[in-house]
Amino acid sequence: MTKIRELLEKKDLKNLQEFLNSETSANIAEFIKENEEGEKENIILFRILSKEKAAEVFAELDGDLQMQIVSSMTDDKLQSLLDELYFDDMIDFIEEMPSSVVKRVLENYKNENRSLINQFLSYEEDSAGSLMTIEYLSLKSHWTVRESLNYIRQKVKDLETIDVAYVRDKNRVLIGEISLKNLLLSKDEDIIEDVMNKNVLYVTTSTNQEDAIELFKKYDLTVLPVIDKEKILVGIITIDDMVDVIEEENTEDFQKMAAMAPSKEEYLESSVFELAKNRLTWLLVLMVSATFTGSIISKYEDIIEQMVVLAAAIPMLMDTGGNAGSQSSTLVIRGMALGEIKLKDWFRVVWKELRVGIIVALGLGLVNFCRMRFILKQDMKISFLVSFTLGIVVVMAKLVGGVLPLGAKKLKMDPAIMAGPLVTTIVDALALMMYFYIAMFLYKDVLNI
Repeated sequence: MTKIRELLEKKDLKNLQEFLNSETSANIAEFIKENEEGEKENIILFRILSKEKAAEVFAELDGDLQMQIVSSMTDDKLQSLLDELYFDDMIDFIEEMPSSVVKRVLENYKNENRSLINQFLSYEEDSAGSLMTIEYLSLKSHWTVRESLNYIRQKVKDLETIDVAYVRDKNRVLIGEISLKNLLLSKDEDIIEDVMNKNVLYVTTSTNQEDAIELFKKYDLTVLPVIDKEKILVGIITIDDMVDVIEEENTEDFQKMAAMAPSKEEYLESSVFELAKNRLTWLLVLMVSATFTGSIISKYEDIIEQMVVLAAAIPMLMDTGGNAGSQSSTLVIRGMALGEIKLKDWFRVVWKELRVGIIVALGLGLVNFCRMRFILKQDMKISFLVSFTLGIVVVMAKLVGGVLPLGAKKLKMDPAIMAGPLVTTIVDALALMMYFYIAMFLYKDVLNI
């Protein structure tokens, strides 16, 4: 942002402070992330922000920049900053920090708060408990609407969201919910228990975050309550945190589909060694699995020696088969991620991919036959052999690409690992075997085998 840069260069901190406190937190955080002048200026910027604005900007920064800023703070300043953060943002920060910083944080909290922080840090990483915040709006069932609205006015500045208020009984058990809209539309003397919605969607602290994502998407939620084993309301998950999780899940699936070990660090922030390590493992697996392809070619090298023209079509068959399989697996995996395809739909997937494969195979086979016969002037038998094999390979690849992700899900594996390179490796081996078997059948009278 040029305005911040100009004021920094002029060292006009008074006007800079006024400008920053009127600017959005996201824009300030973006400037800090992209600031090439480095740590000194970032710390200056952060120190002249108001406490509320500083907390908002801090929550937008990644772990390295947060660490940079925290390192320049006294314990009192750090405590003041953390007090301004929403609880879930503070937990996210603590999880990213080294043990020395975590120790500083915990030492400055009272026993009750320290115990609560430790409880949140003990939740499994992919659970609903690790995503929730304790800053939610709750009402008592016997209150009137007037009492509830007065309570909300007192609490609103300390809450992350007030879209929905949750109703608890005297034992803190979740018994209902009411939206702010319905609350405002109700009469002042109405009792909350009479106007609340008793059919509440919720998750438990141990619920997997993918299941929580499904609820958000299916019911267009902006907030979701979290209960413990005794059905006591312990927190809520907000849509902003869920969007971050969805982005992380999509990134992880994309990396797996590209045959890389998942990494949560940004590309430019990752070391060369880390990037190489994440890619090397899968590449080694695929390289070893590709030896099957080589062994198949070696097994039929007598046929290739007698009919060298067969070798020219191998790359085309393997590439087309691999691409066809990847198309199917990508669509099926995406459908599974969106909840459109379930394990019980396996037969529908097979039937659909079979029909798609046949249509695609006919088109590709016909075009390839004309190309080989009339442009490359190949023998009729050779043109038919390659084109027919191509068609079979495409149909087979579509079926393999569609079924493998479902098989992975059945075996409790991540379907994303069945996309791309792994499907290609499997299809390549099947394509070669099919190719040489058909060649042996068509040319058994001329081949010396």
